[in-house]
Amino acid sequence: MRVVRHPQDTAQELDSELEPAIRMEEEREVELQVEEDSEAGRETEIPPPQLAEPGTQGIIRGRDLFGYVGIEAVLDQMRRKTMKAGFEFNIMVVGQSGLGKSTLVNTLFKSKVSRKSCTPSYEEKISRTVHLKSVSHIIEEKGVKMRLTVIDTPGFGDQINNENCWDPIVKYINEQYEKYLTEELHITRKRRIPDTRVHCCVYFLPATGHRLRPIDVEFMKRLGKIVSIVPVIAKADTLTMDERLDFKQRIRQDLQASGIRVYPQKEYDEDVEDRIRNDKIRENIPFAVVGTDKEHQVNGNKVLGRKTKWGIIEVENVAHCEFANLRDLLVRSHLQDLKDVTHYIHYETYRVRRLNESNASVSGLSALPLENGITEKYEAQSQL
Repeated sequence: MRVVRHPQDTAQELDSELEPAIRMEEEREVELQVEEDSEAGRETEIPPPQLAEPGTQGIIRGRDLFGYVGIEAVLDQMRRKTMKAGFEFNIMVVGQSGLGKSTLVNTLFKSKVSRKSCTPSYEEKISRTVHLKSVSHIIEEKGVKMRLTVIDTPGFGDQINNENCWDPIVKYINEQYEKYLTEELHITRKRRIPDTRVHCCVYFLPATGHRLRPIDVEFMKRLGKIVSIVPVIAKADTLTMDERLDFKQRIRQDLQASGIRVYPQKEYDEDVEDRIRNDKIRENIPFAVVGTDKEHQVNGNKVLGRKTKWGIIEVENVAHCEFANLRDLLVRSHLQDLKDVTHYIHYETYRVRRLNESNASVSGLSALPLENGITEKYEAQSQL
């Protein structure tokens, strides 16, 4: 069957294809005219911007404006408001005892923020069950205030029988979602709802040099659906460089084979720039880290490091370990994204499931099956 196309349709398509080239040519002509008039001492008359037809969207760029409007000042307004109010960041550390969780958290924020560091007469003992304990601090840097909450999980993985040892952690995370949801559903809501939701879970893997243990696979499988997980190899200085590379490669293979979702997930990349940046991070996961809060002199400079018989392992030196990469991910480049993923994906999925359950209990219908963390970004919003 032959489709006869109307000449008018063909002309419109041709115009739309040529429009960017025509616009660039017009802009170039204006620039040349400005240069000529400037050399001759004349004032250039710039034609008014071509506005879009009614009912269509048009883009008016800075060079098309009649003068300064001040739209860019919105960023300053947002910055001032954020600096005045501050923000929250809640990080959970999970791993068996002796992997240096407290030390690494102190190293990350360069202060005594771990539960062990700020508990008087702290006594190290193995808990019979998993007890979650949190401690909060206000950290201020260059006028920016952050309320940091560190949630520790003493007792995880320390027993002979570790069956269902992740249940208290899953329960805690869901309780924080429920608390936030309850505040949202109040008729008179607080202007700023306290955010106790877990924004990131740093999971510590022992430097065995082999593969993921069954407890590691089960934990990350279950928790990866409700929170952003960042796996790290603890005390990586116990491995040689070759052992470290082989171990990281085997862990990545196990993660892929088990279908475990760790942060940053590919499906959450918003554009090409995000994908390129996150691909570099995904290539380095899990991060091989070393933590310490002690300083040593190296070439006349004070550096954080672990002193051994053979030299000093510099914590912030990327040639020695990947602590700097972990810090950049958690604080300098992806902190806000971790909060966004928590709010728009994990919490939103939990909210939809709870509202479905509530509606089903009222109408007598069965709740829609929805597993926390499985939906694509913003898919939960579209189901409301």
